[in-house]
Amino acid sequence: MLSAFVPVFRSPDLRRKILVTLGLLALYRLGAALPSPGVDLPAVRSCLALVSGGESAGIYQLINLFSGGALLQLSVFAIGITPYITASIITQLLTVVIPRFEELRKEGHTGQAKITQYTRYLTMALAVLQASTVVALAARGQLLRDCPEKILSDTATFGVIVIVLVMTAGAALVMWFGELITERGIGNGMSLLILAGIAAQAPKQVTSILDSKGWPMLAGIGVAIVLLIVGVIFVEQGQRRIPVQYAKRVVGRKMYGGSSTYLPLKVNPAGVIPVIFASSLLYLPTLLAQVTRDSSGTPARWQEFIQKYLTSPANPVYLTVNVVLIVFFTYFYVAITVNPAERADEMRKFGGFIPGYRPGKPTADYLTYVLSRITLPGALYLGAVTVLPNLLLGAGAGGTTSSLAFGGTSALIVVSVGLDTIKQIESQLMNRNYAGFLR
Repeated sequence: MLSAFVPVFRSPDLRRKILVTLGLLALYRLGAALPSPGVDLPAVRSCLALVSGGESAGIYQLINLFSGGALLQLSVFAIGITPYITASIITQLLTVVIPRFEELRKEGHTGQAKITQYTRYLTMALAVLQASTVVALAARGQLLRDCPEKILSDTATFGVIVIVLVMTAGAALVMWFGELITERGIGNGMSLLILAGIAAQAPKQVTSILDSKGWPMLAGIGVAIVLLIVGVIFVEQGQRRIPVQYAKRVVGRKMYGGSSTYLPLKVNPAGVIPVIFASSLLYLPTLLAQVTRDSSGTPARWQEFIQKYLTSPANPVYLTVNVVLIVFFTYFYVAITVNPAERADEMRKFGGFIPGYRPGKPTADYLTYVLSRITLPGALYLGAVTVLPNLLLGAGAGGTTSSLAFGGTSALIVVSVGLDTIKQIESQLMNRNYAGFLR
C-alpha cells in the first residue's frame, strides 16, 4: 500500500502540491493556537477544563468539530471556515430561487467566478456577525457557562472592536487558505481544513478516554471506529449504475457513437452536508437559551426543556430529532442539486437513451424514481452513522459521550475527504503515466 505513494513524491509537480497543502494546513493550525489580543488564555483553558465534563459538553464538542478547538479558545482563527461554508450553502440555494444565479451557473467558468465573488462578500458579512456574537457572549460570560473567571481582559468598546476585527481577518485568511489549497494543492481546501481540525482533536480525545476508562474501553472504541470506517467506505463507494446507450451518428465520412456506458448515481449523493445542516440547526436552540438566560440563573421552562432534551447527544429526543433532520435535509439537498430533467436533456442532445425508456420526459421520470429510491437508504445511512456511535458510547460509558460525542460525524467527514483526496492523486498520477507512455 505504501509503495503506491512512492510515485507521488517522484513527480515534482505532485510533490510541490502536497508540500503546499501541508504547509497551509500547518499555518492554519498555528493560527488556531494563537490567542486573539485581549484574551486571557490561562483563564480560557481553566474554563474549558471546568465545562468539559458538564451537561453542555456535547455542544462544546460540536463547536470544536468545525473549528478544531479554536472557537472556544478565542484564537485568531476562532471563526474558522464556518462563514464560508454557510455562504457557499446559501449561494447554492439561491441558484434555485433566483433566476440570475441560475443563469450565472450555466455560463460556465465566468459565471462561477462571479458566484465565487458573491460568496466571498457574504462570507465576510457572516464573519463579522459571528465574530461579534462570539465576542459579545465572551464579554458577558455566556460563551462558557458556569465559569467564574473572566476570559477577556479588556471589555471596553475599543478592545472588543479589535478582537472582532482580528477574528474577521482570520476568517478571511482561512478562506484564502482553502481556495489556495484547492487551486495549487491537492484535494478540496475547505474539506481538508475541517479534516485538520478533527485530526487536531483526536489525541486529546484518546488521552481523555484512556485516563477515564482505561485500555479496554479504548481498544473497544478503536475496533468500533475501524468497523465504522469500513462501513462508511463501503457505502460512500456504492453506486446505482443506469445503462445508457448512444445511437450511431454519421458526420461526413465518419461514424460516431454506438457505444454503451452507464450513468452513476451515488447511494449518498448529498455527502456530509445534511449532517452539518442538522448539527448546526440543533445547536441554535441551545445557543438561544444561553443568550436569553437572565442573570439570576433561574431558567425558564422552555430553557429547561432545551437543556434536558436537546443538549446531550445521547438523549433519545436529541437522537430522534437529529435523524429526522438528517433525512429531511438529505432529500432537500438532493432535490436542489440533482436535476433529472437536465440529465435527460443532456443525454438527448448527444443521442443517448436509457434502454426501455424514450428520451425526454420518460427518461427524467425514470431518473427521478430511481433517485428517490436510493436517497432513502443514503439518508438512513447518514442518520445511523451520526447517531449510533453516540447511542452506543452513551450506553457503554455510563450515559455520557464526553469524549466522542460526534465520532460518527467525524468519521464520515474524515473518510469522505480522504477518499476524495486519494481519487484526485490517483487521477493526476494516471494522467502523468499516460503522458509518459505516449511520449
